Amino acid sequence: MPRALITGITGQDGAYLAAFLLGKGYEVHGLLRRSASADLIGERLRWLGVLDQIEMHDGDLLDVGATLRIVAEVRPDEVYNLAAQSFVASSWQQPVLTGTVTGIGAVHMLEAVRIACPTARFYQASSSEMFGKIQEPVQTEKTPFYPRSPYGAAKLYAHWMTINYRESFGLHASAGILFNHESPLRGIEFVSRRITDGVARIKLGLASELALGNLDASRDWGHARDYVRAMWLMLQQSQPSEFVVATGRTTTIREFCSIAFGHAGLAWEEHVRSTPALMRPAEVDVLLGNAARARRELGWEPQIGLEEMAAEMVEADLARHRARLGSVTTRVELRGPAR
Repeated sequence: MPRALITGITGQDGAYLAAFLLGKGYEVHGLLRRSASADLIGERLRWLGVLDQIEMHDGDLLDVGATLRIVAEVRPDEVYNLAAQSFVASSWQQPVLTGTVTGIGAVHMLEAVRIACPTARFYQASSSEMFGKIQEPVQTEKTPFYPRSPYGAAKLYAHWMTINYRESFGLHASAGILFNHESPLRGIEFVSRRITDGVARIKLGLASELALGNLDASRDWGHARDYVRAMWLMLQQSQPSEFVVATGRTTTIREFCSIAFGHAGLAWEEHVRSTPALMRPAEVDVLLGNAARARRELGWEPQIGLEEMAAEMVEADLARHRARLGSVTTRVELRGPAR
């Protein structure tokens, strides 16, 4: 039974990857950073029905001793480093934290693998945000990087350190340059989920409008389930490398709104407003990836389209809010009429 260690296992990608690997017969271990919201830590894994099948290890990417101990204890065949401070907007308010967790944290994992388990295959979650102010209209593995946020810069450091560890120490270390990928498990702070949650609230009469930032920003959006499959495929190759993972279709936030609101039978123009408070200090105007190499060498193809993904997210948010409304109604009925 192959053994995998996943950092960031409680996030969107970590949860989907854990479920995917369990389906492949893996023994799955996760690095778990404790927090005040401990009761919610495993919510995504619980939603997928796999929480009880994973062995968690208390640790933090900022604690190099803990990462070294965990890698030595688990002795994984594959390590997937997905942990990061991954909300781009917050990276301007917390640039040092973002650089430390997203950048230095990746090096802590690389160093732990190098010392304690150098035969393990290592995956680094790189990001299309590294392209930032794009230098080519379509981005490939050879497109020059120009990050436009502390998050993008931190990811770029981790990306190049992954390559450096491969070339310096012979690690089987690969990096996936993943373009935007979403799902019902996406955090509410991300624009895709903010839109689908807003659709659900408006449809159910819980809100009347949705505030967003730049409606003209364009992104190459795919589904997280497709993208974690690409991660696994990278570590099955005899030679490690870097791969762009993208759909090859770019869509504006305005168009995403149209698709999501349309699924619920709503006219987005009647509810969405753009506010300067939600604009980025330095915008990434458009991202569009060319995943030809991943298709050719990994045999990877995206299987879930944008419209299907948006519909799934809207339906999931409708179900969440209906469940909450039902819970509130039940509490009121049990409490009885006010006196």
